[in-house]
Amino acid sequence: MGNEKEIVRSFYTDCLTVNPNTDPATVMGTLLADDFQSISGAEAKNKEQLIGQIQFFWKLVPDLKWEVQEMLQDGNRVVVRSMASGSPNGDFMGMSLDGSKAFEIMTMDIHLVEGAQIKQVYHIEDWASAIKQLKG
Repeated sequence: MGNEKEIVRSFYTDCLTVNPNTDPATVMGTLLADDFQSISGAEAKNKEQLIGQIQFFWKLVPDLKWEVQEMLQDGNRVVVRSMASGSPNGDFMGMSLDGSKAFEIMTMDIHLVEGAQIKQVYHIEDWASAIKQLKG
């Protein structure tokens, strides 16, 4: 075991959370393995697909923040419970929003770290709560 937790932490602080001093594509280009997979209950995304999605989210939710609440490690697997928040400005999950409403949701991820890179992540986000908050 090495610095797996710090590698994973940088995914949240330098990739998922909007930061004007960071380019998520550059960071993810190094941080994610070439054969990376992001797996949810509905689909799997490769490295390029996830980079595109994050770049889109940065534009759509300019104050997007992903805050680690808890991080547990077992060998080269790192489990993260986090809170994601932001104020979408544009078409978001079937709603046309102007940035005046915000959401805050819980997320859970299991990261597999190999060779100082994230090779795989299983994840779930509570987007149903985000929709409820934004409609409310």
